[in-house]
Amino acid sequence: MRPLMLASASSLALMCGPAFAADATADLPMTAPGFDWTGYYAGLQAGYGWGQSEITTTEGAPFSITPDVDGGFVGGHVAGLWQFDQAVIGGEADLNYSSAEGTTESGLGSTFGTDIKWFGSVNAKAGFALDRLLVYGVGGVAFAGIETSQISGAAFTETKTNVGWTVGAGVDYALTDKFIVGAQYRYYDFGSEHYAAPEPFNDRDQSVKLNTVGINLSYKF
Repeated sequence: MRPLMLASASSLALMCGPAFAADATADLPMTAPGFDWTGYYAGLQAGYGWGQSEITTTEGAPFSITPDVDGGFVGGHVAGLWQFDQAVIGGEADLNYSSAEGTTESGLGSTFGTDIKWFGSVNAKAGFALDRLLVYGVGGVAFAGIETSQISGAAFTETKTNVGWTVGAGVDYALTDKFIVGAQYRYYDFGSEHYAAPEPFNDRDQSVKLNTVGINLSYKF
């Protein structure tokens, strides 16, 4: 009788084991998914820029002069990103107030200056996500309000909107599901603009190139 009872108990345990295992598995919490970069963003950025302007006269005695420019910037940005596995693609636009400027003196004693009053860009963005870390490249169309100036007894200033291109790279980190911090390097080529100067100044072309490094804080909607 006792061997029969033991055999029955063993059979019951074997039959119930899978059911108990299934119930236990069902009660375990699911592993939390990784951070999803898909979404819309808005935020602020600030940093420092440095570069060079080239001013070339287009009438009279030809010459060129190259003021160095540098200074800080602060601005805002908006972006939209979509994640596919670990690939992230999207678009971003930014606009910045700038204090980057510089002057240099010619051999004849005139002071030439360049002042980047504001700049911005509209970009494509693509990167690789490692959970909450995003490493990316960015590039697109750049534009800026740039002033040219000259002081030679009298003074001449004129501001135009330059259009060019930009490329860069950066890294973002999601502190929470809503707040993202990051750092970015950008190179800007704002192209060249022609300035018609009154007497006694000469007409000129001015081109500007700028490097920037900055930090950013974004909110994900």
